[in-house]
Amino acid sequence: MTILVGLLCSDGIVIGSDSSATFSSGQLRTIEQPCKKIHLMNDNVILAGTGQVGLGQRFHACVERYWKEKRYEKKTFIDIGKGLASLGIEDFISTKAPPGQFGALLAFSTKGKEFHLCEFSVTDMQPEFKTKEIWYVSMGCGQNIADPFLGLLRNVFWENDIPLLNEGVFYVTWVLQHTIMLNPGGINGPIQIATLYFDENESKTKTKLLDTRDILEHENNVSDIIGHLRKYKEILQGKYSQKIPEPDIFQVQTSS
Repeated sequence: MTILVGLLCSDGIVIGSDSSATFSSGQLRTIEQPCKKIHLMNDNVILAGTGQVGLGQRFHACVERYWKEKRYEKKTFIDIGKGLASLGIEDFISTKAPPGQFGALLAFSTKGKEFHLCEFSVTDMQPEFKTKEIWYVSMGCGQNIADPFLGLLRNVFWENDIPLLNEGVFYVTWVLQHTIMLNPGGINGPIQIATLYFDENESKTKTKLLDTRDILEHENNVSDIIGHLRKYKEILQGKYSQKIPEPDIFQVQTSS
């Protein structure tokens, strides 16, 4: 059981996940254990998967080999996605693994500051890159909870824009908290979050797995904004009147 959340930001990429692995015997769940779901492969690649653990290990090896052999050189980001999908599918077919058993999120950069977030669909492992129009994605069993909340937060905070990296970490933290709280079982904390960004001081891309202190800062921000929203209930109850903006804040356009 998994929830993955990925955001393409204006200055980097954020990928987050829960930390729960569910053991099973056929259809019967046996135990639940914490596990690492986000992998930093170098200063330029973040990989996270959902589905069968064994297939995830094999796809990780495919991506690792692809970057080690520098097959990405002189290729477009689309060709990189296609090449990795082909490697993964060929590997899965070699042991007759049926489709629909594994999917992944991959973050990488090309030409320094060009960031790419690719979703490898659980259905068929076909790559889909996030864009400035569709810049967020969730995957896994918690997707039915995460997607509507992602849509709400986009509408409230970034209706016509794409978030900055720090805003994206806050966004992912809130979505993961929300999904972990409401899921019926098998998705649990602690939250894992990694970022891909360009370090101006060192003039190169970097990956970072946020530590507990980093994530706690954003969890506190989530608590603060929830508290602010709860206070609005007092306006609805008539305890406080809502202040009407002064007319001079509006810019009135007149036709000539």
